[in-house]
Amino acid sequence: MSSDVRFTDFKSDKQPTWCPGCGDFGTMNGMMKALAETGNDPDNTFVVAGIGCSGKIGTYMHSYALHGVHGRALPVGTGVKLANPDLEVMVAGGDGDGYSIGAGHFVHAVRRNVDMTYVVMDNRIYGLTKGQASPTSREDFETSTTPEGPKQPPVNPLALALSAGGSFIAQSFSTDAQRHTEIVQKAIEHDGFGFVNVFSPCVTFNDVDTYDYFRDSIVDLADEDYDPTDREAAKERILDADKEYQGILYQNEESVPYSDLHGLDSNMADIPDGAPENATDLVREFY
Repeated sequence: MSSDVRFTDFKSDKQPTWCPGCGDFGTMNGMMKALAETGNDPDNTFVVAGIGCSGKIGTYMHSYALHGVHGRALPVGTGVKLANPDLEVMVAGGDGDGYSIGAGHFVHAVRRNVDMTYVVMDNRIYGLTKGQASPTSREDFETSTTPEGPKQPPVNPLALALSAGGSFIAQSFSTDAQRHTEIVQKAIEHDGFGFVNVFSPCVTFNDVDTYDYFRDSIVDLADEDYDPTDREAAKERILDADKEYQGILYQNEESVPYSDLHGLDSNMADIPDGAPENATDLVREFY
């Protein structure tokens, strides 16, 4: 790690092909700034991306990277972190990738509490496949494939994380650059699984959940007398369907990361009796 790293050191020479105005630009910039602020550098950072518009992020960031199979970014990130705990592992995905086909992996990654960061770019629509309703779309959200809306309640990813025993649950807004960076930085610094759901508007296919909508709707917990270590208070906010919250909703500062529970150090040495002999065997036990 280095104190001389700038966030621009994490920019690759590939130009993003996201639509102009896409919220993913701000999400990625905040991720890079947070990595630099925490003293990480490209040589000790591994970015795992899922499928969808967000899946391109590994190409645009200068670090070790892998573009995973649809919905499987978190198992890859888990394997990377267990194989080399010295790496700063950041998994990036979208609401379709993470909360639909990847929902099962999401719940188990949360409960295992592996020390890595998961940033989800939630635009409440499938953008790459041209505008279908996603797991987080509103019940009445009209698209070409759901002309009368999905007629199903949207998935609440924060509630899923809390019920699975999440130790760090947060939400940010991609265009609120300073707060978004601060929140991702806290997730990286958290000793365990840091989850950040990011409001990342799609300017091409979603004309409901827009920048203006979020600017008018967001309630920042930093402006309230709020204690993120209070699980009941977190539950109340997370289940409040009438407000869009930004900030750290819940943090269990006493949680124990998976590697500590299993006695895994940076050299994969000193494995307890009866435990898998290496990281590969450990990952096989998961999946």
